[in-house]
Amino acid sequence: MTATHLRAVEGAGLTDYPEELCDPRLTSDYFTMFWHDRWLSSTLHLTAPMAVQGAALNLFFLSRKQTPVGSLPVDDKVIARLLRVDLSDWLGWMAQPVTLLHNWRRYEYGEGEVYGHPVVIEVAQDALQRREVRKASVENKAIYQRQQRLVDVMRDMRCDKALLADKVLVERLDAWLMQNHSGQRRMPQFEASVTRALNHALHQGWIGSKGSRH
Repeated sequence: MTATHLRAVEGAGLTDYPEELCDPRLTSDYFTMFWHDRWLSSTLHLTAPMAVQGAALNLFFLSRKQTPVGSLPVDDKVIARLLRVDLSDWLGWMAQPVTLLHNWRRYEYGEGEVYGHPVVIEVAQDALQRREVRKASVENKAIYQRQQRLVDVMRDMRCDKALLADKVLVERLDAWLMQNHSGQRRMPQFEASVTRALNHALHQGWIGSKGSRH
C-alpha cells in the first residue's frame, strides 16, 4: 500500500490506520530505514528552525516504538512527555509557521484516533515487508535442511536412489513426519519413524508401480 492510498478524504471521515501495522510486536524493531534525501528536500527541513527540525526527527523515531507502529498519540501533553520537554516548549514549537506535526494527520485507531505520517507509515510497511521476507527465507532454509536430513537418513537405510531424488515424495514424507514424529530427529527413534513413514507411503500409493507422484 502506497502513501497516496493512506490520505484521508475530506468529508468522508478519517482513514483507518493500516491494520498490518497494529501488531504490538512490530515495536521491537531496533533499526529504522531513513531516506535522508527526502528529509533534506522537505519543507520541514528547509524552513523550520533547527530546534523544530531536531524535535521532529525525534518524533519520527519515537513513533516507531508506539502502538500502532509509526503513530503518535493525539495528545499534546503525552507527545511533550515522549520528547522529554516541557509542554510550553512543545506549544511554542507548534506555534511556528511549520510545526513538528507538519504532514502528520489523524487516523482512526480502535475507539479513538492517532496521528500518522505518510512517509513514516511507508517506512513501517517497508520494514514489515522486509521482516516477512527474512522470516520466509529462514523458514525455507529450515525446511530445506530438514528434508536434506531426511534424505540422508533414507540413504543410510539403503533406500533406492530414485526415492532419494523424488522431491515430491520427500516433501510428503517430511509432512507426514512433522505430524507423526514427536521430538527431535535423532537416531534411532527417527529412523523408526522414517520406516513408518515409508510404509505409509507404500499404502498411499506414493511408492510403487504407479510411481511416487500419485
